[in-house]
Formats: sequence, structure tokens, C-alpha cells
Amino acid sequence: MFSPVTSQNAKRAAVRKALDAHKVYITAQSFSDGAYRARVLVDGEAYWVDEFRLAQLRQGLSPAELELTPAADD
Repeated sequence: MFSPVTSQNAKRAAVRKALDAHKVYITAQSFSDGAYRARVLVDGEAYWVDEFRLAQLRQGLSPAELELTPAADD
């Protein structure tokens, strides 16, 4: 039995799962010589990324897939 309520709950669960997959928080930004850099926090780990890598993270790629190394403690 697949009722409209069950269908709606399944859709909401799928959206919730996608949104919680990994969140990208920008903790610092810098603009130098025309280049953009952002320090981002993903799943509790900080990384320095350029604009292209930031876009990829926001699309759902993980830092491991992008071969990012954690930022050194400041």
C-alpha cells in the first residue's frame, strides 16, 4: 500500500537526507591579486579552497573526492 501520505513522507526524507549530506560553512574569505580564497568547514574539518573548489563542494562533492588537505591550525 503506497498512500499519498507515505509518498510525501518518503520525498521529505529524501530531501532531508540530501540537505544533511554535508554542509559547507564559509568561515573566512580573502581576495588577493584578483584571486578568491575561502576557508570552509566541512564535516568538522577546515579547508582553504578557491572559487571553483567551493562550487564543487556546494554541488555535493566531498573533500576526499577533491583531494583537499585540511588547513593548518591558525
